[in-house]
Amino acid sequence: MANPADAAAGLQFTPVDEVPKIVADLRATFLTGKTRPIEYRKNQLKQLAYMLKDHTDDFVESIRKDLGRSRFESVFAEIMGATNEIIETINNLDKWAKPEKPWAGVAWAMHAPTIRKEPKGTVLVIGAWNYPITVQIGPVIGAIAAGNTVILKPSEVSPNTAKLIAELWPKYLDPETSRIVNGGIPETTALLDQRFEHIFYTGNGTVGRIVAEKAAKWLCPTSLELGGKSPVYVDESADLRIAAHRILWGKAVNCGQTCIAPDYVLVQDKVQDKFLEEIKVAYKEFYPESKGGVKGSEDYGKIVNAGHWKRLNGLLEGSKGKVVIGGDGDINTKFLPPTIVRDVTANDSIMQGEIFGPILPVLSVSGVKEAVDFINSRDQPLALYLFAGNSAVKSYYFDNTRSGAAVQGDTLVHYAVGVLPFGGTGPSGYGSYHGKSNFDTFTHARASLDAPSTGLFGKVVEAAMAPRYPPYTDGNLKRFQMLVGKKLGFSRPNNPHANLLSSKGKEGRPPAKMVGGLNPCHFDIF
Repeated sequence: MANPADAAAGLQFTPVDEVPKIVADLRATFLTGKTRPIEYRKNQLKQLAYMLKDHTDDFVESIRKDLGRSRFESVFAEIMGATNEIIETINNLDKWAKPEKPWAGVAWAMHAPTIRKEPKGTVLVIGAWNYPITVQIGPVIGAIAAGNTVILKPSEVSPNTAKLIAELWPKYLDPETSRIVNGGIPETTALLDQRFEHIFYTGNGTVGRIVAEKAAKWLCPTSLELGGKSPVYVDESADLRIAAHRILWGKAVNCGQTCIAPDYVLVQDKVQDKFLEEIKVAYKEFYPESKGGVKGSEDYGKIVNAGHWKRLNGLLEGSKGKVVIGGDGDINTKFLPPTIVRDVTANDSIMQGEIFGPILPVLSVSGVKEAVDFINSRDQPLALYLFAGNSAVKSYYFDNTRSGAAVQGDTLVHYAVGVLPFGGTGPSGYGSYHGKSNFDTFTHARASLDAPSTGLFGKVVEAAMAPRYPPYTDGNLKRFQMLVGKKLGFSRPNNPHANLLSSKGKEGRPPAKMVGGLNPCHFDIF
């Protein structure tokens, strides 16, 4: 059953009992080969581009209803980004889909080693509410380009946009090869109970684990685009004015409801006060009091619903830090201003999980080493930011941390660079998309050989490969090693563990123990 927000938007959920048939129909279509021709894929992508172009105003309005977002942000961060992705994909699809013919050496030259770029089959994309075009339609672009049949499950938390997508999709896209399924937990569960060849999920880690567990039943590969606490380090060598503007902007876009938004700032203690003063200056420039401040600004959005507002407000109320900007929200309008909190400690309430809202805690550190140690004591984030003018600081920061992406001198903008893969690592997710990565995610790289087996070439290859046949002899082994074996082209390295040989078994390993009469290393031929 739809919730009140869904009902108000007029969002109709797909009947649960129809889900298996929708999946079965798409699987049947895939087997006909309809999606394999490159020109068919391009046609569908062009239709998708025109759906966005023809209904830009409709999408802007639906997102405004769902998220209170301005036209500028919706066009810049959603419509333009998805359209650019489609254009880039169409322009490169012939090259991406072309079989690769790698050189495997003389021994295999006549076998034509080939890597075929083939669609995986029928795939599922489960979208997120915070960017209901780019993170929902974005992966579908790669799925279509790769030649799959695809189901998109938009997030019901952005019901107006989900409804619009469902209404427009069959008017532009072929319903035999791509479908929209709307709904909540029951509908999503019904989808996850079906067999797919790839599942792409964007959201939080809790649901991500459920998706991965469901997919494991079918040994179905998954891409999980999650999140985490994306940190920023501001060094004393940074331009503090530029850093403050770009960090505040990254936090304020979409009211902080961005998976790669700056989650917290580690600032070198020497410049913390100056940095906070620059944040205040940027805040007044973004939302001048002469125009009603942030409350009266048409450029600033809202929290998606009352539940998320209460969660964020609870984080603020539980914090021991000092609010220096913002903090005065209104649950009735779901308004929560950009809120900067200083003197925050590692165990503060707003440091325990991803904030996913416009609250920005600031912690002071002595320098880049302490910042790196702090970051490494936590889960790997989806993005990691740095503001520094010192090249040694840059190198140390990036060389000693892990994250889905790393950006120096700005926030968020790497998402818009289509040639870069976008994805997480560890708890922030796995798999990537955008550009060629998007195509590759939904493509099976199929190994292929065409070994000559008839005619003159077949006889030549047969003679060369015949030493592999029984009865085995040392002479045949030597000839076969000469044909396909590779020689060590390097000298023996120094082995600092050689002294362990005296107290351990062969090659420095402990002697194998027998377990239940079986040697656990019985497959080790070395």
